[in-house]
Amino acid sequence: MGTEMVMVHDVPFPPQIITSKPLSLLGQGITDIEIHFLQVKFTAIGVYLDPSDVKTHLDNWKGKTGQELAGDDDFFDALASAEMEKVIRVVVIKEIKGAQYGVQLENTVRDRLAEEDKYEEEEETELEKVVGFFQSKYFKANSIITYHFSAKDGICEIGFETEGKEDEKLKVENANVVGMMQRWYLSGSRGVSPSTIVSIADSISAVLT
Repeated sequence: MGTEMVMVHDVPFPPQIITSKPLSLLGQGITDIEIHFLQVKFTAIGVYLDPSDVKTHLDNWKGKTGQELAGDDDFFDALASAEMEKVIRVVVIKEIKGAQYGVQLENTVRDRLAEEDKYEEEEETELEKVVGFFQSKYFKANSIITYHFSAKDGICEIGFETEGKEDEKLKVENANVVGMMQRWYLSGSRGVSPSTIVSIADSISAVLT
């Protein structure tokens, strides 16, 4: 297996990471915004999955093109809810306060859970814990946020690494909150990064062929 880094908008990502097993980089992209015709990039994103898990859980979409998958929200629902290990690695390009990032995550997760009538006291408490984790941090360029979603039990471990500080981790154990955090990055037309959605669709189409 080659160890050469994959460059995502000048940010290096390992082609494979090892958790309980090797996971391959099957999606990459950025979050950005256009201001006065200038593209401002905020983060680079890498999505890691096990190709054999993809074949097992997403076989129904075999034969579809990347373009077809990218426009299919049902496909992304199936990906997000599939009982397989997933890692989403987010690398900061433009420095921001952790509190700003936390508020974006909180608003999206809360609103979507409320839409589905799943936002109760337990979800609120767990989401506050996540926001609190990011609150005091400063996201310097090249800081890394990692979301490690377990295969079955609705648990996510969030990691934060930044230069000059010890790595920090937080375990999130509310399945509704964990599911919606996944969907923040993996939900087709509502995903936070359209470029990542297209890349995942193309990679999974190739894996299933």
